[in-house]
Amino acid sequence: MLIQFLQTLRAFQLPVGLREWLDLLAVLQSGLLKYDEDLKTQFYQLAKLCCVKDEKYYDRFDQAFAAFFQGIEQMPDAVLSQAIPDDWLRQQSERQLSAEALAQIQQHKNLAALLEQFNERLREQHKRHQGGNKMVGTGGQSPFGAYGDHPEGIRLAGPSRRQHAVKVWEQRRFRELDAQAPLQDRQFQLALRRLRRLARQGPADQLDLDATIQGTAEQGGWLDLHFQAERRNSINVLIFFDSGGSMDAHVQRCEMLFSAAKAEFKHMDYFYFHNFFYEQVWRNHLRRSTDAVSIWDILHTYGPDYKVIVVGDATMGPFEIDAVGGSVEHWNTEAGAVWLARLQQRFKHLIWLTPQPIEEWKWIASLQRVRELTSGRVFPLTVEGISEAMQVLLT
Repeated sequence: MLIQFLQTLRAFQLPVGLREWLDLLAVLQSGLLKYDEDLKTQFYQLAKLCCVKDEKYYDRFDQAFAAFFQGIEQMPDAVLSQAIPDDWLRQQSERQLSAEALAQIQQHKNLAALLEQFNERLREQHKRHQGGNKMVGTGGQSPFGAYGDHPEGIRLAGPSRRQHAVKVWEQRRFRELDAQAPLQDRQFQLALRRLRRLARQGPADQLDLDATIQGTAEQGGWLDLHFQAERRNSINVLIFFDSGGSMDAHVQRCEMLFSAAKAEFKHMDYFYFHNFFYEQVWRNHLRRSTDAVSIWDILHTYGPDYKVIVVGDATMGPFEIDAVGGSVEHWNTEAGAVWLARLQQRFKHLIWLTPQPIEEWKWIASLQRVRELTSGRVFPLTVEGISEAMQVLLT
């Protein structure tokens, strides 16, 4: 069984060597694990500790572990019922409201008014609410809470269902992109290859075969070696990836693009953001609160010759682009549109790639606003769209 588990880890391209595997076997033989109902969790934590040496492989390990152990062991229902109060887990079943009922739900056109009303509800509320239309609760028509049907409000925890919330109060952890994700479609890399400006850089350490043959012939057969520097893509690329929320459905395509870009561009740097640009971006989502990078630092670090590629679905509330305090995660003192304008002022060559199907663009107000702000430089995240975008970056 353990050999099959090792084979599964390697099938998911985790670099588990003999040393890591022997460490795991040694700990198992030591009797450290307790054979109780929590054995599976103990083994998961131990195997992860011994076999994963880099945090970028955490997500891949979880996928391999789930694929191998799925269905082998299920926690008894009695354990679940004792561990978690049933009434707090039971969510009201999904309700299909009529068109008339939805029409009665008024959208908030003013973010300040929405926040003021939210604070007022918090002062008034002293117990849990479910299914109502006023207080902070679950499964109702109130603009405050989770699992409800209000088209525009403040979500407090709970999963996003319709991506309509203008504020989200929860600790959010997003998935980073895997640089080693296999290229399932080589056309992505070929499309990116259109963005090339080859130049010979570095030491002359490669044999120039044509010059060597010509020189040897001119020397009457005496070998005359000629060397030259390697031809490299001299294009400088800066990529910003939207991550989390509605972008979770597009992770696979983004990973394909990320892997292709890593293979194609030698001078490439990348950052993450969520929904839209504000004061800062991140290199690592797990340390985003401590290792954030200021947009001002990016503007002063990278030269105007950089080609900027933004990857995001551009699907969000209208406040997130044009309103002070419009961010779903914090209070931004300047509108997102202001920060995008600063980026475009610094980097003249900036394009936006969206995974949204092009036939749906006309129905997404925020995407239309992004097109307006970027002077129409928004392209679909397809092979054809990338090819077109690369041509725009070179002009």
